[in-house]
Amino acid sequence: MFVILMGVTGSGKTTVGRILASDLGWSFYDADDFHSPDSVRKMASGIPLTDEDRHPWLENLRILIAEHDEREENGVLACSALRRTYRDILSSGIGKLVTVYLKADAELIRERLADRHSHYMPVQLLESQFEALEEPEDAITIPAGLPPNQIVKSIRSFIQI
Repeated sequence: MFVILMGVTGSGKTTVGRILASDLGWSFYDADDFHSPDSVRKMASGIPLTDEDRHPWLENLRILIAEHDEREENGVLACSALRRTYRDILSSGIGKLVTVYLKADAELIRERLADRHSHYMPVQLLESQFEALEEPEDAITIPAGLPPNQIVKSIRSFIQI
């Protein structure tokens, strides 16, 4: 099984993903680590990525998930996956995949980003994140404002692990 934690920047995907993977003894991956250096520079400069920029990144993530699926290994991926088409790419040909949407409002995210200094995603890209977001209809939706351990507990109850 693979769990994808999705949502806008600052919604807690990485924090929750690390805790969930640790609790389950699964591998954890942060999709941010798979961006090309050009994409990172672009975002750090306040320029939103295009679908063309994202396509190779999404395909590499799909391959990662597919390799785990073939080996019947479990994993957790923290990935914005803001658009339905992105989620479709990630899930293409994958057996057991669960999407968890960490839903947050812009005010909560602004507060979190103001306190975050070690990430390349600047606050000025927040608006583009919400503009790109297509909320999933087929995901487990959990409020991002909950404490991370409570979010993990909710996820585990949904996936019954």
